Amino acid sequence: MQFLCKEYQDGNPRVRSLVTETRIHLVPSLNPDGYELAREAGSELGNWALGHWTEEGYDLFENFPDLASALWAAEERRLVPHKFPNHHIPVPEHYLAEDATVSHGTGHGGGAVMGRWCLTPPCPPRQVAAETRAVMAWMDKNPFVLGANLQGGEKLVSYPFDTARPVSEVPAAAPRPPDDYEDDNPELQETPDHAIFRWLAISYASAHLTMTETFRGGCHTQDMTNAMGIVQGAKWHPRAGSMNDFSYLHTNCLELSIYLGCDKFPHESELQQEWENNKESLLTFMEQVHRGIKGLVTDQQGEPIANATIVVGGINHNIKTASGGDYWRILNPGEYRVLARAEGYNPSVKTCSVFYDIGATQCNFVLSRSNWKRIREIMAMNGNRPIRRITPGRPMTPRERMRLRMRL
Repeated sequence: MQFLCKEYQDGNPRVRSLVTETRIHLVPSLNPDGYELAREAGSELGNWALGHWTEEGYDLFENFPDLASALWAAEERRLVPHKFPNHHIPVPEHYLAEDATVSHGTGHGGGAVMGRWCLTPPCPPRQVAAETRAVMAWMDKNPFVLGANLQGGEKLVSYPFDTARPVSEVPAAAPRPPDDYEDDNPELQETPDHAIFRWLAISYASAHLTMTETFRGGCHTQDMTNAMGIVQGAKWHPRAGSMNDFSYLHTNCLELSIYLGCDKFPHESELQQEWENNKESLLTFMEQVHRGIKGLVTDQQGEPIANATIVVGGINHNIKTASGGDYWRILNPGEYRVLARAEGYNPSVKTCSVFYDIGATQCNFVLSRSNWKRIREIMAMNGNRPIRRITPGRPMTPRERMRLRMRL
């Protein structure tokens, strides 16, 4: 924050462009309770677990609703997308209750219960933390596009899905040529935006001074990133109900976890070098929010249409417009067939191109009103029964006249 303010005041054109054209939200600490505990112990006496949980014993990162499992269960029943959405999945009602609990039965460790690890899934349910509720409300209030949660104790970038899909639920996929960076693991369910997440992760790792220098192995174990500094969460540390999975399935935001360095609590004398290691990466990552397409969805009178759906061909994950009818969709370079649709309007389709240079392509849509909304209203007034055809020259019955007056 200090760097952005100072460089902006000093006239740094890159920072000025970033600050002027981007709405940046910075949260110093999602877990101030844990930070205070770690700060008191200091870097010499602290360990990776100290400060990981809140004072009440919550691991906030995996305290969110497990929407991925709900989506996969709906896919098994072939309910997606007609009866169950592939985006903006609603939070289960029971989760919103005051005494709601979170049950995590997958992953390694399952999370913390009152400051202890649950090592043998299924784990006992945990309550929803006040911090988690606050973050969820914050996400619903702001139309975030790109996000990162900064952590320590490792040096890599992790992207969704964090949840490992049970083998029986993994749908059969067309064979694809093997690649050099991912193992053939049937439990790894890629997001529809897998290629985009990889681009975002690489944009950070490749600009980091040491993140891709993994020839010495990982911070604590073998290198899980195949010398790239990036890994899918479910491959490295599978866990359900993560903030990244929730953000992807409940909002428009693509969120990743960035582990800044091996030392979770570096000494004060090391902070300057840690900043230099990550400075360029942070700037490059934030600039990626301007990659893809953006635009407005309006009606023929120029009025914005909120909650319109933006569908990108070939990517089975849609987004919605904000209250002002505006939208932002991060995409890799290429040509895309994009559709905009909204209740009560005819859909509109156009081709939008994304280039390698930073700067989103403007792709606006104007939707015309559809007659289907009025037809549904008439059908509802008729009890959703077929409307009898009126034959010209035949006198109307009293009931038909009454129904016609009600419709008019």
